[in-house]
Amino acid sequence: MSEQDVELEARLAEQDEFEPPGSFVEQANVTDPSIYDESADDWPACWEDAATLLDWSTEYEQVLDDSNPPFYEWFTGGELNASANCLDRHLDERGDETAIEWVGELGDTRTYTYRDLHREVNEFAATLRDQGVEADDVVTLYMPMVPELPIAMLACARLGAPHSVVFAGFSANALATRMESADSPVLVTCDGYYRRGEALEHKLKADEGVAAVEHDVTGVVIDRLGDEYEHSMREADHDYDTLIADHEGEKVEPVTRDAEDMLFLMYTSGTTGEPKGVKHTTGGYLSWVAWTSHAVLDVKPEDTYWCSADIGWITGHSYIVYGPLALGTTTVMYEGTPDYPEKDRLWEIVEEYDVTQLYTAPTAIRSFMKWGEEYPARHDLSSLRLLGTVGEPINPRAWKWYYRNIGGESCPVVDTWWQTETGGLMVTTLPGVNSMKPGSAGPPLPGIGSRIVDTDGEEVAAGRAGHLTIQKPWPGMLRTLYQNDERFIEEYWAEYSDTDSGDPDDWVYFPGDGAKIDDDGYLTILGRVDDVVNISGHRLGTMEIESAIVSVEGVAEAAVVGGDHEVKGETVYAYVITEDGYAGDDEMQDAIIAGVEDGIGPIARPEEVVFTPELPKTRSGKIMRRLLEDVANREEVGSTNTLRNPEIVDEIQRQVGGADS
Repeated sequence: MSEQDVELEARLAEQDEFEPPGSFVEQANVTDPSIYDESADDWPACWEDAATLLDWSTEYEQVLDDSNPPFYEWFTGGELNASANCLDRHLDERGDETAIEWVGELGDTRTYTYRDLHREVNEFAATLRDQGVEADDVVTLYMPMVPELPIAMLACARLGAPHSVVFAGFSANALATRMESADSPVLVTCDGYYRRGEALEHKLKADEGVAAVEHDVTGVVIDRLGDEYEHSMREADHDYDTLIADHEGEKVEPVTRDAEDMLFLMYTSGTTGEPKGVKHTTGGYLSWVAWTSHAVLDVKPEDTYWCSADIGWITGHSYIVYGPLALGTTTVMYEGTPDYPEKDRLWEIVEEYDVTQLYTAPTAIRSFMKWGEEYPARHDLSSLRLLGTVGEPINPRAWKWYYRNIGGESCPVVDTWWQTETGGLMVTTLPGVNSMKPGSAGPPLPGIGSRIVDTDGEEVAAGRAGHLTIQKPWPGMLRTLYQNDERFIEEYWAEYSDTDSGDPDDWVYFPGDGAKIDDDGYLTILGRVDDVVNISGHRLGTMEIESAIVSVEGVAEAAVVGGDHEVKGETVYAYVITEDGYAGDDEMQDAIIAGVEDGIGPIARPEEVVFTPELPKTRSGKIMRRLLEDVANREEVGSTNTLRNPEIVDEIQRQVGGADS
């Protein structure tokens, strides 16, 4: 680096608070700090601001019905349709403006205007209706990042049929479990898709899943691979393109839905191992993702906005499809990986499409750091106005790298905490209002009542770790777990609520995450409370240890797990990826141990530091810590079927030694 770059790095490293650029604040959607006090004073009526972002066919009578906690109802009496809100209402003013820019793995592209998208959504809704789909039938969508996925979601919403999207990387068994749970009669899938230039078959996996479902399933199959892959067709399967052609030009009147009618199911993992069907409703969810897209992601109709998540997860539902399209903006979809065909693929897309917001995961940012700043430096990223992170806490070093190398120190960074169950963003800075503290997500959003409490439910002092709780309901919240109200209460409300009380003030939502709060009310999320290592009776969050390790110069990524120890009960095992140009040697190991001891204390000192070129990750990019625990304990490792890189487990085992193959 040049002398000037070195000085800049040093300045950024010392700085622990950043103000939003004045040029951003001047144009931001939300700029008035009084929004926090006004929301608190006027709660729950403050959420009418979210409802006004939607078109209602029947106005709601009451903002919140809290008479039966925790089964809260929002915008009661109101009626609307999510598909109409994302499409029809934009046609007069934005019909010829781009709704979706899709970029394929191999460089192929498709552009859908709002009129194009409206036409194909109507045609597919007519198709589904002819296949017998009615309001309240759950339609399963098992697809990768192709445009037909949001088309199918919006077609279902148009009919009042909830959709259940199953991530394309999930197994046939996972598909079958979810279809059986939802009693879903229709599956929309595809023949295959591309990863790193290779065609991956998908239909065989879908067929295997359907074969394990006890009820009859009608299938609709999208041809993504063309002549490259001859896919099988069951007797109950239909070709998507043929069906669309048969219904060319048809229009389907949007089915009016009550605000509390289900919009979609999203299955997520549970503590019992059985997936939970999280139920989100039409009025509350759609208003929440529209408002948070507007207030936090600063989305405007003229933007070209890009969330790089997969629609198979809640982030893609909320911030690729429903939030952006409800606001009439252009949303970008990318089929491939960020390093194919080159490590500058994302920055190439940002430059080519003049992307204004980029919302991505800390995992990806750490990869960008590892690859080097020369890749984003090849491209003009000046179109970017805002950066965001999602999925896990981001450590200060990665935050600052993102801020400098991608945002050019001119884009605010919103570090967002939320989860499948919350529907949308919950804890983050408002970029036009708040200063930013790298490593801290920020304050709860206006109108969100949160407290950090100890195991007895008592509020902890600033700087102390505790459990994050939400003290008030919010519009985007899950309504229940599908056909399992008892589990809904047990998993989310039982820990800190008086479950015999009918008073909503006695009901507290516990998302299962640990956090600490500073004197300014900013929250630092410490990860799942069960992601801990118990060393000699001291419970240490693995996320906090990982953050200390990644803060060491030359470390790109780290995963920490607990390993059995004869004396301490458990001890820390750290699996570490170094940046290019740094060796995984004794000197680096010493630096990591020193970094942990300095950042947390000697109690957190790693028993072993294992250097590895990769970490075992699922196809969605999540680290499979369970396998790393097996390796640390020299036990037979569990199934690696869901990994995108199963071979790395054997390599890590060889390095640790003594593990069973």
